Amino acid sequence: MPVAKLNDAISSQVACLLKEAREKRGLSLNVLAQKAGVSRQTVSYVEQEVQNPTLATLLRITSVLEVDLEKIIAKARKTAAKREQ
Repeated sequence: MPVAKLNDAISSQVACLLKEAREKRGLSLNVLAQKAGVSRQTVSYVEQEVQNPTLATLLRITSVLEVDLEKIIAKARKTAAKREQ
């Protein structure tokens, strides 16, 4: 599988997992954004895959969601690889 295609699939899965984590915790986009110190639009764009977040943004979001960024990426990579087989 081409690296670019795998990277896109991983990014898509990360966005999905972050949205799931936010919803599981009952947080709105506004509340997550406020607690993470980013704009609501940034969180929305990340979840909708409109923009790829910076590492700093990912760390802020995952900190508020109390999820491990490494585990999110690992799970996203595993899921993306399975779907591309």
